[in-house]
Amino acid sequence: MSDSFSANPLRDPRDKRLPRIPEPCALVIFGVTGDLARKKLIPAIYDLANRGLLPASFVVLGFARRVWGDDTFEDVAREAAMEHARTPWREEVWNRLNGHFKFIQGTFEDDEAFDRLNDELNALSESHGIAGNAAFYFSIPPAAFPVVLNQLERTGMADNSHSGGWRRVVVEKPFGHDQESAQDLNTLVDQAFTPQDVYRIDHYLGKETVQNIFALRFANAMFEPIWNSNFVDHVQITMAEDVGIGTRAGFYDSAGAARDVLQNHLLQLLAITAMEQPVGFEAEEIRTEKLKVLRAVTLPDDLDADAIRGQYAPGWVEGKPVAGYLDEDNVPAESSTETYAAVKLGIQNRRWNGVPFYLRTGKRLPKRTTEIAVIFKEAPHMPFADFDTQILGHNQLVIRVQPDEGVTVKFGSKVPGTGMEIRDINMSFSYGEAFTESSPEAYERLILDVLLGDKTLFPDAAEVDASWRIIDPLEEYWGTTKPERYAAGSWGPEKADLMLHATGRRWRRP
Repeated sequence: MSDSFSANPLRDPRDKRLPRIPEPCALVIFGVTGDLARKKLIPAIYDLANRGLLPASFVVLGFARRVWGDDTFEDVAREAAMEHARTPWREEVWNRLNGHFKFIQGTFEDDEAFDRLNDELNALSESHGIAGNAAFYFSIPPAAFPVVLNQLERTGMADNSHSGGWRRVVVEKPFGHDQESAQDLNTLVDQAFTPQDVYRIDHYLGKETVQNIFALRFANAMFEPIWNSNFVDHVQITMAEDVGIGTRAGFYDSAGAARDVLQNHLLQLLAITAMEQPVGFEAEEIRTEKLKVLRAVTLPDDLDADAIRGQYAPGWVEGKPVAGYLDEDNVPAESSTETYAAVKLGIQNRRWNGVPFYLRTGKRLPKRTTEIAVIFKEAPHMPFADFDTQILGHNQLVIRVQPDEGVTVKFGSKVPGTGMEIRDINMSFSYGEAFTESSPEAYERLILDVLLGDKTLFPDAAEVDASWRIIDPLEEYWGTTKPERYAAGSWGPEKADLMLHATGRRWRRP
């Protein structure tokens, strides 16, 4: 083909400083009419094209039950890209994408629709030169995974040797409902695809600030020597949301905060924060170190005191009254699903023995934020009078994952004046101010990595299994209790504050 999305020629993939361009390929999106595709996937495709990171021969195939044609799909995709893309709109970029959108109408049980999809992929190898290369993105409910996997296996679309190129599958979380269902799902996926072609996506791992943890720790001599139990008092990992469940009651009431966030996002952040330095930064080396951490995680002895779950009650957000969880549309009146979860975890290895890791997530909290706070021990000796340091807290290193991406260091400094008064000050680094280029959206990076065959930022089956090993006992215990109530707009149940107060600690207020 004569047109090209790439402003740069294909270069040595071993040189990570230069743009990496995938081979000619197709991206098949199941559930392309949903919010994820409209707000994240399609805009990410446009942004990749705008940055010159897509191959010259690239096709998007949408699969859904809507009665659309290629032109309708292209119009809808254009509107989605214009509304939600991160990079500026450029008509010439979209013109190069014109003609590269195909739509297959059908249901997941429709054999004939999948046969047409297979025929279309075969035809694209000739018309668009994709050489049999295709990635299948499951933007669909987890309950639909088995039937789609069976269809891909039946038609041979999941078979690399049959297609003449590579075939990959991208599976959105949650990956299973517990450890047993995750293992069953792994068996189904492995029947259709080879393990190296399965990409379990956790979009948090695509965020620049999460990837920057590697640089912060392993490229700077000032941090790694104190990144251990000799200097660290405890670690707090927080994902707070100021919104409620919206229209997700059908999914959320069967999942809850622990399965929706704790099992994947927060445990992955814990693993990256606590892992040892890998031998190299290839996928296998990083996964090996993360898995060691997850397998070393221990639950608290007293789950009643150190594993707290809550459910938001009516309250006030930004001066406006909001409904409680039980008053949301389609939520059962007697639901005991948690919208808040906080737990103290330990890591039984030499680096972190005795250091508690506090993880919390919740909806209808005062603000939207995700951060990792490393709280250091107090100085072993302070040659100051008590009144000089009475407003001095612990040193902190805070990695701000979202929305204000960056790093804050909190330390003590003398207050100007004739006395020796010391108080906390913050020194901040912000991505938006330090770099001229804005950070790519997580889905940009992850979609590109799928097309490149780079699994560095994707958890493997063993990591998922280890994560469920941690969560399942919590869910079993919580199944015997009722969630603590907390007012919408507050920072969660009082019992979660008491969990830290019992040891002389307190939650950060971002």
